[in-house]
Amino acid sequence: MADKYTIYPVGLIRKKDEAVCIEIFAEYLEAMLGLEGFSHIHVLFWFHENDRAEHRRTRQVHPRHDPSNPLTGVFATHSPMRPNLIGLTRCRILGIEGNRIAVDAIDARDGSPVIDIKCFIPDAQPLADVRLPDWV
Repeated sequence: MADKYTIYPVGLIRKKDEAVCIEIFAEYLEAMLGLEGFSHIHVLFWFHENDRAEHRRTRQVHPRHDPSNPLTGVFATHSPMRPNLIGLTRCRILGIEGNRIAVDAIDARDGSPVIDIKCFIPDAQPLADVRLPDWV
């Protein structure tokens, strides 16, 4: 197993006022074929403004930056401070035009590198089987 891996961005998050879109690089336009058939996508992005050695060493945080929440391992949170600074968000597609995918919202910053997009297909498992901690 390799000690390091290389990730290549496929696009960038663009935010201007209330408008949010994913701008796909020209060399990945073909990868968008068929995307218009889906209502939602999973977007994986890099926390580029958070890429500091000390953040990669963070193992526990208070969820939602709230000290009244219990100290929790980063794998049990959505914290941007983690060993690999990968963010994941499900977005509703509002429209696709050229190399731009307009989405309703995303918890990434303007200019965040998009490392992958996956179509959203709901699981067959009912939500009644989902368990969450009290702080959520």
